Amino acid sequence: MTRSATLAHAPARRPVRRLAALACTQLLLAACTAQALTPMPGPAWPDPKPQPRPPVAIQPWPPVLDKPDFQAPSATDCRRPIETREVPGRDGAAQEERELERRSGDARRSRAEVMEASPAPSPVAPVLAAPAGRAAVAEDMAAAVAPSVLPPGRRPAPQPQPQRPQVTAGVVDDNADFAGYLAFRDRTQVEHRARDVSERYLLEVKDAAGRPVPDAEVAVRAPQGHAMWARTDTGGRVWLHPNAFDPMRSQVYEVAVRQGTQQARGFLRRGQKSAVEVTLSGAALPARAQLDLVFLIDATGSMADEIGKLKASLADIAREVSRLPSRPDLCFGLVAYRDKGDAFLLRSHDFTNDLGAFQGALDKLRAAGGGDYPEAMNEALHETVHQLSWRGAGTTRMVVLLADAPPHLDYGGPQYDSDMLAALGKGIKVFGVAASGLDRQGEYIQRQIAQYTGGRFVFLTYADAARPGSSGPGRETSHDVAGYSVESLDRLIVRLVREELGRLPTARAGG
Repeated sequence: MTRSATLAHAPARRPVRRLAALACTQLLLAACTAQALTPMPGPAWPDPKPQPRPPVAIQPWPPVLDKPDFQAPSATDCRRPIETREVPGRDGAAQEERELERRSGDARRSRAEVMEASPAPSPVAPVLAAPAGRAAVAEDMAAAVAPSVLPPGRRPAPQPQPQRPQVTAGVVDDNADFAGYLAFRDRTQVEHRARDVSERYLLEVKDAAGRPVPDAEVAVRAPQGHAMWARTDTGGRVWLHPNAFDPMRSQVYEVAVRQGTQQARGFLRRGQKSAVEVTLSGAALPARAQLDLVFLIDATGSMADEIGKLKASLADIAREVSRLPSRPDLCFGLVAYRDKGDAFLLRSHDFTNDLGAFQGALDKLRAAGGGDYPEAMNEALHETVHQLSWRGAGTTRMVVLLADAPPHLDYGGPQYDSDMLAALGKGIKVFGVAASGLDRQGEYIQRQIAQYTGGRFVFLTYADAARPGSSGPGRETSHDVAGYSVESLDRLIVRLVREELGRLPTARAGG
């Protein structure tokens, strides 16, 4: 080809080169945009607690970055004999405690055997055999045994039955009056484990029909990897406190939600006023409500009255809860604690649906020990959250913490603030119940745990708050609360359970 021919073809090649360069630029931009919009790897979901039965296969999730410090609740039922685990407070103390319990049981059986072996007196013979001058006494003895054989005019008036001791209580919801709660925190200067909850956001999880999705797993993660875990309550809601887990104060968080094989994602941005809403299109709702209820009790010497009242009212509480409209499948657990140097540090009874066996375990509990003021609440809360066989998907989980002293903050080992974070991750609400004598530090910590886990602060009330041990039930309290109503403690517990179960979607509550 001649040079003139080559030059003639040259102008036709320039547009081709420009088009090729433009295409390369567009490809690079597309690749960068795709990389910028690629979501972060999936959160590390907690593993289920190992169970004796083979677990149900769960669809694999995206690669994990962080590992939660708890196992997901996964027990399938509580149809088991009551199981007890005990941590001694000192060497040999547990054996001493069991010997005392054995002797006490032997004494009760001996009294019962004597009463059973004693022949029943004849209702008429004492009157006939009584000498002159003692006829009236003998007649009164006969009347006490069988008043129906006496003439109507001589029958004694019915004797009043002994009344069960009543205990009254009030309740406040620190999440409903959040500004008031923050003011309480600001004016209460006590030693505690600090978690910043001053900034919070509401997450609501709903299904495709707009109904709340209870017990959905939630993971909230910052770009740097700091994360928190939660489960929605019976209303499909959970409060998120980013400052409590993220020291970097990130501006945007990824919110991942799952239930079974269904999953969805959203984003939380600092400063947003509206709630974060996530929709799980195929969320499943169990046909019947399930309730796991734990009594976490300070069993030191000063708690004798409160433990006695709980023993007397447990059957009524169970009966009233079982009659609620949702007819819940009910499991009971018990964790009692004292302190180092006592007969036991903690004694836990795993979940059971055998109310008789559970009542027996509660009846054996005695209030004793506890030399100094703080007690082993940290260890007991850790046991409650991590060691009990909480049931899995679709369960409402509640803890009633009854105590009159704060935890030991000078011990090593578990700390309540870490375990209240784990409790939220497992969907466990803690309802702190302040018994007489609880000081301001104990009130602060009980309210701190209750607020973060979505529970409430309950407190016993008295006729005279200055004399709680002798003034009887009433409306007064020494705690820093206002605007509360008062009712008996057993009815209050039933009401709190009723309110929790009453928020369940109709498809589940009507089962």
